[in-house]
Amino acid sequence: MTAPREAMEGVIKFAPEHTPAPLPRDLDFSALNGWRTVLFRLRLIGQDPLRYAGAGYGNVSARVPPYPGERGRRRFVVTGTQTGGVEKLTAAHYCCVSEYSAEANTVHSSGPILPSSETMTHGTIYDLSPAIRCVLHVHSAELWHARDRLRLPTTSPDAPYGTPEMAREVIRLWQHGTLQDRRVLAMAGHEDGIIAFGRSAEEAGAALLSVYAEAVSEQ
Repeated sequence: MTAPREAMEGVIKFAPEHTPAPLPRDLDFSALNGWRTVLFRLRLIGQDPLRYAGAGYGNVSARVPPYPGERGRRRFVVTGTQTGGVEKLTAAHYCCVSEYSAEANTVHSSGPILPSSETMTHGTIYDLSPAIRCVLHVHSAELWHARDRLRLPTTSPDAPYGTPEMAREVIRLWQHGTLQDRRVLAMAGHEDGIIAFGRSAEEAGAALLSVYAEAVSEQ
């Protein structure tokens, strides 16, 4: 079914085609959820009335079988919209994305909650390589302001989060820069927005924390 218009206001910028249903029991996202708790405790994911007009921030996802999957249909689980303020998530806070298209600006999903507003960007990153199995989106003022000093691949300030424009910027950085090696990018048009990815939750988390440590050590 198509999600009601009011669910799209303010946060979700794509057209969600979402089917409410329990999350399949065979989906194992325990490693992802553990890293998500770590990022919450580091305040890289969360909710603060003094930041971003009080909206929750940060989201995580992980590929699920079948592998590798065709582009636009590389199935993954992702945290639901506005779950940033919850410390420990359960299956009720995730949904499964089965199809996505930056060109059509649509996301097809099922689960107990609508997908994160950054789901389109997650799907775009999975389409870059079948080896990518985890995406972490956090908010870090320290990293974001140090992006030039750290020489992080950075999207255009004209590309809003969760849009086809952001998807095109991610592809540009992958094809014409150091993103394949760094596995971390900054979103110039999304305040404090940072994305890391890897072949596992552990690899994505290690890439993120490595540059985070570098940023805060030189403040």
